[in-house]
Amino acid sequence: MRAKRVEFDVTYINLLEKPDWFLKISPHGKVPVLMVGDEPLYESNAIAEFLDEMVPPRLHPEDPVARARNRAWTDFAPDFAKALMGIYYTKTREATEEGLAQAPKRVARLEEAIERERGNDGPFFNGETLCLVDAAYAPFFQRFAFAERYLATGFLDAFPLVKAWSDALLAEELITGSVVAHFEDEFAKSLTRRGFYVAQLLDAGTQAAE
Repeated sequence: MRAKRVEFDVTYINLLEKPDWFLKISPHGKVPVLMVGDEPLYESNAIAEFLDEMVPPRLHPEDPVARARNRAWTDFAPDFAKALMGIYYTKTREATEEGLAQAPKRVARLEEAIERERGNDGPFFNGETLCLVDAAYAPFFQRFAFAERYLATGFLDAFPLVKAWSDALLAEELITGSVVAHFEDEFAKSLTRRGFYVAQLLDAGTQAAE
């Protein structure tokens, strides 16, 4: 919506205490939900596809073959997310190391896709302008980048095209401005509350700064 300059209002909820009105409009109990008049739409990809059909400019390619291939890589985003979360949603350093060993096979597919599909120097998935594939992956890059500050694995260095893509997305105000100003504080609290290993490094970094 920000890329398309759509006017909208945001209502944030506490996912630990989901209000009844939210559960009535979100059958899966997940965010985001988009209210179009009185009609709720849910699931990120479904919302993005709806907006792309209804509001110009199109963020999917006009060419139907390229559009279908973009959709295929948007569908791959959950697998990619699992690879990254396997690195930082871990309870021990050993589990993080295991995640680092498992993640390359999935991330390598994306590295190959960027090289094969794009045919230009980017900086985004399709080239110079944001597309729906960018929108699908940006939140996962954003969270991984935060955790990586403390884990310092250097994981993406082995995938220069993916790393450059991540850097471009995280330098784009349309991306960084799409979350609350205190997003990092809330994410850090979530990591701590769930007892993840990276939270120990977070706490150590805070104590060192003091």
